[in-house]
Amino acid sequence: MKKSLWGKTKEGVDVQLFTLTSGEIEVRLTDFGAHLVSVRTPDRKGKVADVVLGFDSLEPYVKGANGYQGAVVGRFANRIAKGQFTIDGTFYQIPVNNGPNALHGGPVGFDRAVWKAEEVANGVEFAHVSPDGDMGFPGTLTAKVRYTLAGTTLRLDYSATTDKATVLNLTNHSYFNLRGDDDGDILGHVVELSADRYTPAGSGQIPTGEIATVAGTPLDFRTPQVVGARINDDFEQLTMARGYDHNFVVSGAAGTLRRAARVSEPERGRTLTVETTEPGVQFYSGNFLNGTVTGRYGKKYEPRMGLCLETQVFPDAPNHGNFPNSVLRPGETFKSTTVFTFGVE
Repeated sequence: MKKSLWGKTKEGVDVQLFTLTSGEIEVRLTDFGAHLVSVRTPDRKGKVADVVLGFDSLEPYVKGANGYQGAVVGRFANRIAKGQFTIDGTFYQIPVNNGPNALHGGPVGFDRAVWKAEEVANGVEFAHVSPDGDMGFPGTLTAKVRYTLAGTTLRLDYSATTDKATVLNLTNHSYFNLRGDDDGDILGHVVELSADRYTPAGSGQIPTGEIATVAGTPLDFRTPQVVGARINDDFEQLTMARGYDHNFVVSGAAGTLRRAARVSEPERGRTLTVETTEPGVQFYSGNFLNGTVTGRYGKKYEPRMGLCLETQVFPDAPNHGNFPNSVLRPGETFKSTTVFTFGVE
């Protein structure tokens, strides 16, 4: 691993860039927002390219580039309806930043913080202390994410503790493009999801509370499907979200590491397998990238130029008793693992 000074925040805080190499792939990380900045992998002909959307300088991240590219988002990833929830009879209000709802922890989430970095074997661990009342969330929360690289596998181990009951949902918000981040959209990618069910969304992409079958819908990825084949179908869930932006219920027992998704790109041959201990995964087709930011090589990040596979508890879980528990209490330790494995075929 190599570490270098990458720049400073607007407040003058130093930001570091960490480079991990395994001999097979290269990964770059920063302590600003615990971002995954870059993953460089070869295609079937040996040509190396970045397969996550990102930037070669700190400035776009500090400015809050459209899309949360590569960030660890929290305290509660995804949406909370009206930014409101109740724990043990106490009402909490989070500032809204996505229409009438709170998204990814509110206007100043974990993606805006400089995390404390510690070198570990084969990687780096980032830690962030979120004080009681931060963005309206209760409890002083200590969150950690450890990135380790072995061969073609990048592993993310999350943990957290709190001194007061709070809600928690941590994920990584990387956008993947297995063609290379400067080489077109993801509509030709082939996606397979280990999910028989999903959580339908209503207005503002807030779950209705139903857990529905994917059978007979364009959200059925139980067998490999080309992303662009059905993305514009006349199906209410797709038209409301401008494409895919849905939480899928990962098959198998939550808490056990199991496959959530597999992605392949036929022309270049790169593949990505996602495993997780989390109960859900948000498949997002980059519908709201808007071309306002320029990535590497001068390429503007337009809609559908990257896809996300955000492992998570379900969106708006604090407000749905039938969804997996998202409350963390004093004396408990939250633990979660997500594994990204890159390959070729």
